[in-house]
Amino acid sequence: MRLAILLFICITIFSSCQEANSTTEKGKNLAQQYCVGCHSFPEPDILNKNSWEKYMLPRMGMFLGIIEHDSLKETIASSEAELKNVNALGLFPKQPTVSLEDWNAIKDFYLKHAPEQLRQPQIKKINKGLKHFRVLTPTYRLSPPSGTMVKFDTVNKAVFLGDANSQMLAVLSSEMNFLQGAKIGEGAVWMDELPDEYLVTVMGSFSPTDYGSGYILSLPKTSAQKTYKVIDSLRRPVHSSYADFDENGTLDIVTCEFAKWTGKLSWHKNNGDGSYQKIILRNNPGAIKAYAKDLNNDGHTDIIALFGQGDEGIFAYYNDGKGNFKEETILHFPPSYGSTYFNLFDFNNDGYEDIIYTAGDNGDFPPILKHYHGIYIYLNDGENNFKEERFFQLNGAYGAIPDDYDNDGDIDIAAISFFPDYQNQPDESFVYYENDGVGNFSISTIDNPTMGRWIVMDAGDYDGDGDKDLILGSLAFEVVPPNGLVEKWVKDGIPFIILQNTLK
Repeated sequence: MRLAILLFICITIFSSCQEANSTTEKGKNLAQQYCVGCHSFPEPDILNKNSWEKYMLPRMGMFLGIIEHDSLKETIASSEAELKNVNALGLFPKQPTVSLEDWNAIKDFYLKHAPEQLRQPQIKKINKGLKHFRVLTPTYRLSPPSGTMVKFDTVNKAVFLGDANSQMLAVLSSEMNFLQGAKIGEGAVWMDELPDEYLVTVMGSFSPTDYGSGYILSLPKTSAQKTYKVIDSLRRPVHSSYADFDENGTLDIVTCEFAKWTGKLSWHKNNGDGSYQKIILRNNPGAIKAYAKDLNNDGHTDIIALFGQGDEGIFAYYNDGKGNFKEETILHFPPSYGSTYFNLFDFNNDGYEDIIYTAGDNGDFPPILKHYHGIYIYLNDGENNFKEERFFQLNGAYGAIPDDYDNDGDIDIAAISFFPDYQNQPDESFVYYENDGVGNFSISTIDNPTMGRWIVMDAGDYDGDGDKDLILGSLAFEVVPPNGLVEKWVKDGIPFIILQNTLK
């Protein structure tokens, strides 16, 4: 009798395990089926269980027509105009596109396999004090500082500052004295200089939005010309590039509309009469950076772009010389990475441009430390196939500029973090990786790295002495949990600092 009971228990447990495994496998298969329609497949271990349950899964359900609670509707749009734009694309089905049984299987898969806590990043050894750099702080103040752009003008030895709260584009001298400013709208985020004008990309809204309040503004260099909008009605543009893509002698424009749900990467064909024809290259939100480069050395200007906001990755657009582009995926990242920045540079001095990339956006829901946030370097094999070569873990990484800052013949890296580990290692706000020439990097920072919350950065020889300087722009933003820094940033009002290179 005891043997029979034991056998019955074993069979019951075995059957239960088989059923659980079957349900889990079903949930995984369904997740792979539905998720990859929007982005790369997210493994359960990229987030902790709480983040999946309270934030990510409910938002995933919205794209399948499942609204688990009414408060989610408020996250779609903040105005009727935005809601109209979103509804026009049919992003959120009015009826469920998946059965409740299948949706529950997907949720069970993630909740059963997600860790209670993510693996915690190791505490770094960050030395205080930067060799060869002097910290310069302006007397000019903004409260609260809301930097969206800092840029060196190395020709005129000046500094440009974009600020969202004051809606100002300010020009300061190399001594950081205020020269002039103009109210141009919320969030001057990028600027390019042409012979007769500056072209300024203005977000229109610092907060993610699907309302077309952004534009590109022409600021003439002489009073004989008037300021005007080159392109209007852009949905939160955050970057622009300029080149003659169809090779007809006129300058075309690439725009990155980050938006919220309805962003896109587009090129604007110059019609030669002051008007532009918008041609969409990728109809996805989250376009962050797009550079005009001849990627395959065929004599035609191509485009390489970074996307965040869901379908994260780096994509190349190869040009046939007539403005016809063919898309190719260069790198694909999980949707939780929070892509923030990338650029091309030759890391290993082999003549091919490699990629430096940062992942660190941590503002979509209560931030958690992510061991995969940081700085990535991908090497180019010469055929635009990229393989990861280096990873520097940096919580909340927002930008990284490689250069030979100490003039010793190798590449160093200056990096900022907008979401550092404020509880355990606030020194991550700004870090300088010094290369010893054989591939080892020591990490250091300034004496007071939290004097601002660094969100933008630029490098250049702004004082004209032959070495590279740095400028860091600050934006006061909520810290979770509160620790008094926001109040300090607002009170001090430091909009930027300059790290002046003292080698020369």
